[in-house]
Amino acid sequence: MVENKNGEFEVLSPWAYADPVALKGLNPRLTNLAGKKIGLFVLSKPAARPILAAVETALKQRYPTCETSWYGSNLPWVKMQIESEYKAKFEEWVKGVDAVIGAVGD
Repeated sequence: MVENKNGEFEVLSPWAYADPVALKGLNPRLTNLAGKKIGLFVLSKPAARPILAAVETALKQRYPTCETSWYGSNLPWVKMQIESEYKAKFEEWVKGVDAVIGAVGD
């Protein structure tokens, strides 16, 4: 870190190079969730379901016409969920939602 004369710090990267390609999302962000179907993806951690239940409640209060669709697994990691025998089921679920919110919680 380097401190300038205004008392602000500049954090320097320890990497020897910087990626010249700007980061971008996989899909454009939704401008409004009204009328959209939101997927709630639960990992196997104990607090994931309660976290998403609170998110679902908040979503439905703010956007009464949005729908939610839950998908969960007892498998411990996303990669195992997506690349296992459940892959077709997972892909079908993803195709049926407009956006996905995932939760991990210990």
